[in-house]
Amino acid sequence: MDVKVKIGHRIKELRETATMSQKDLAYSADLDRSYIASVENGQRNISIVNIEKIANALGISLIEFFNNIRFENTTGN
Repeated sequence: MDVKVKIGHRIKELRETATMSQKDLAYSADLDRSYIASVENGQRNISIVNIEKIANALGISLIEFFNNIRFENTTGN
């Protein structure tokens, strides 16, 4: 699975656990809702800066964000 897809799935999982809509997350992270949607769908190459914004908006650390993401056998950019 592509790393962009893995990151997107993780964001969606954490957002849904926090019972936040894409709009709520986007507002809290100071990002656009359509950007959140495209990241969750693995269509964007998200920067670490934006991952940090999303983690902060979700009330978690970067360590917690990356916990449970497996990067073995990742292909793509």
